[in-house]
Amino acid sequence: MTSSYRLVEHTADVAVEARGDSLGAAFAAVADGLTAAMCDDVPAAGERFPVTAHAESREALLFEYLDELIYQRDVREVLPADHEAQVHFRGEWILEGYAHGVPLDAVDAREVKAVTYSEMRLDETDEGWEAYVVFDV
Repeated sequence: MTSSYRLVEHTADVAVEARGDSLGAAFAAVADGLTAAMCDDVPAAGERFPVTAHAESREALLFEYLDELIYQRDVREVLPADHEAQVHFRGEWILEGYAHGVPLDAVDAREVKAVTYSEMRLDETDEGWEAYVVFDV
């Protein structure tokens, strides 16, 4: 599974451009970008935990997935990192994945408040999928 992301300055917020050869890889790449927006140096500490999300559309699923990662950060007090995601359609869009939870006390993390629908894009290309997401910081 090939994926990549790039952080993009966006007025007072931060945006992530991501690509993946599958829809799940693109979602995981956006999540990796979210991690990078919160922390420059991510140590290999903590434990993996499952992440799931359900929605009526792919864009809503991307929003719900990223919102769930921010929620897990707050509840578990971890920085979600090293993401894996698979996306399926079974009457609704479903994401099943994992993240590595790095304890927040082990990192110098910046706060990302929320994911936004502002300018969100999710497009299929000849090479796979491209996504663009803006986060409120």
